[in-house]
Amino acid sequence: MVGTTGVSNRRDVVILGSTGSIGTQALEIVRRHPDRFRVVGLTAGGGNPELFDRQVAEFAPSFADLGEQASVDAAGLTVDVVLNGITGAVGLRPTLAALDAGNTLALANKESLIIGGPVVTGRAKPGQIVPVDSEHSALAQCLRSGRADEVRRLVLTASGGPFRGWSAGQLADVTPEQALAHPTWDMGPVVTINSATLVNKGLEVIEAHLLFGIGFDDIEVVIHPSSVVHSMVEFRDGSTLVQASPPTMLIPIALALGWPDRLPDVAPAVDWSTAQRWDFAPVDDAAFPAVALAREAGRRGGTAPAVYNAANEVCVAAFRACDLGFADIVPTIASVLTAHGVPSKAELTVDDVLAADAWARAEATRLIGAS
Repeated sequence: MVGTTGVSNRRDVVILGSTGSIGTQALEIVRRHPDRFRVVGLTAGGGNPELFDRQVAEFAPSFADLGEQASVDAAGLTVDVVLNGITGAVGLRPTLAALDAGNTLALANKESLIIGGPVVTGRAKPGQIVPVDSEHSALAQCLRSGRADEVRRLVLTASGGPFRGWSAGQLADVTPEQALAHPTWDMGPVVTINSATLVNKGLEVIEAHLLFGIGFDDIEVVIHPSSVVHSMVEFRDGSTLVQASPPTMLIPIALALGWPDRLPDVAPAVDWSTAQRWDFAPVDDAAFPAVALAREAGRRGGTAPAVYNAANEVCVAAFRACDLGFADIVPTIASVLTAHGVPSKAELTVDDVLAADAWARAEATRLIGAS
């Protein structure tokens, strides 16, 4: 679903979630390349209004407002690129608005694709969705080198988070402060905790399936602590192509804004004059069952991915509030998925997805309160 058309003139850009980690880095790219990009729309959730006001003053967009509906409205403007940097299921309607308007969607809000599934992919034209996640950006770049029928499997890398190598028993007393101390990436709190549980990687498996049309059996996850290799594509002849760079989101953000063109000197490259060690290891599914659970939800399809995501968002909020243990996050998600067990309709609607999302949040809240 990744496009291959070139870039000509300066692109008009809308940035949703401008005060978050992805949004602020996107604006840094625009700041460095005013000849390539012009900000015409900015939106944010409202958690940092002072920063938002400074952004509006600096970039002077024609549209700027706070809130979910503002993001839907901004995404529907006629522009070249909409960067959806919102976190969570709230990004679904803006994603659909951008696609319906015919805009290229630079997608950092993986949740909207995951929960929407065929509702989102069915509205997207070929090449309209360009991934921003570093792993999926890496896959898109590697996939340029071969035909779809030459691909054997996709390999997503995961840093392993701050608890890499820990046993299930060691995770029982993890605190929010420990979970937020990511060893290689600087991300928002929800994504950082998702990385610690490996829920984020589970979501990315579903995202890769939807973006690239690869079956779940042919999408593997490996632990790669240094986060230099962002993902890999293995081809049928036995060759594997790797996309590597020091851990920074600037490169995938810049590539998504300018896709398929690359901007110069976005970030430092790997320093090949120094010794490098790239270690890889399998996921410990016993200690970190989130990836296997996500595969199960993805295979079930329908609204199961929406339930997985919604339950996780509630669990993460409860963990941050010290109302749920770290080791209880994924089991609670699993319990919500088990309770969901409703046959899915042949064709999903937005209302189906949002209803499942609301149900899962209520069920997760009930389970946490009863624990």
